[in-house]
Amino acid sequence: MSNSRRTFITTAAAAACLAAAGRPAVAQQKTIRIGFIGPLSGGNAHHGLAARNGYVLAVEQANAAGLPFKIDTAILDDASDPTTGVNAALKLTNDSDIVAAIGHWNSPVALATTPVFNRAGIPFIVWGAISPRVTEQNLPFVTRVTPTLTAENTPLAEWLAKTRGVKTLVIVSDTSDYGKQNTTSFTGLFEKHGGKIVGSDAAPVGTTDFRALLTRLKPLNAEGLYFGGVITEAGIVRRQMKELGMNIPMYGISGIYDPKFIEIAGEAAEGTVAGVRQASRNPKSDAMEAAYAARRFAEPSSHYTAFAYDAIGIILAAIKARGYADKAELARTIRAIRYDGVLGETTFDSNGQTQVSVAIHQFVVRNGQWVKM
Repeated sequence: MSNSRRTFITTAAAAACLAAAGRPAVAQQKTIRIGFIGPLSGGNAHHGLAARNGYVLAVEQANAAGLPFKIDTAILDDASDPTTGVNAALKLTNDSDIVAAIGHWNSPVALATTPVFNRAGIPFIVWGAISPRVTEQNLPFVTRVTPTLTAENTPLAEWLAKTRGVKTLVIVSDTSDYGKQNTTSFTGLFEKHGGKIVGSDAAPVGTTDFRALLTRLKPLNAEGLYFGGVITEAGIVRRQMKELGMNIPMYGISGIYDPKFIEIAGEAAEGTVAGVRQASRNPKSDAMEAAYAARRFAEPSSHYTAFAYDAIGIILAAIKARGYADKAELARTIRAIRYDGVLGETTFDSNGQTQVSVAIHQFVVRNGQWVKM
């Protein structure tokens, strides 16, 4: 049997073979590594830590199940920064024991690192970043278990225009690919349902003073402001809207859905609405949540926990089917998989984009807490 088509064998079969040879099971175990990258520090760390814990839980459960190999963790921080993310990706791809990896909450980071993994021939599953461009590139070694930002903007735009009766909005976003994609996506969807974007502006990630920008948009008298960036800038914009007497609601998608947003915006956060994707509930997701609680992680779980957990499950199912020596074959097997996990049944399209059905819910800030509407 060639190494390129190595077959994943069951624990029982492995034990029988080793017993016949008169050697302990651990003697023939090989150690492989599956990497994780995400924001473990900085303003977006809440998401990265929740996903990291889902990854750790999946690896620990796999090792406890008695595989014919041991999985070592390789956990790296991307700090929500593309340069830091690329350095982490290079560290993983230069490790000969790495057979696959998962990563990233931020789209700009994923767009920077996915070509690195693709060039290195390392299967990579994105667990959080939602810019459509991540999978539109159709990099053969890259797949994604999360839906794109369009899946979040679509129901939010329709809900605002049809259910809430909002007719006019202004848009503020960051200048990253994520911000640009949100602006384009949401504008088209909102106008499709009869709404109108009466003004739009953007600022770089890291901007701390949006007052001039907001002062230009305020006279347009829009009924609300859609924010197309992420947590820190969203909180600053919301706080400065109140300072300027811009007393209209703020709307966004999962990029702003975080307790840190409320901490930064303070009392101004009240009434902010976010459309957020939620993993489906089923016996497997319930079992994962119970195991997560029993493991006593320091951080609470989030919907990203489930995406990271299933990303590892998908990699291991592909290894079971085709082995891990031929990484190109492993990547093809991941693309072709039909995986029944905590997210439900996951399949991928020809670009490696998930086709799993994910529910979207609206959350609003009330009394200093995100609550489901």
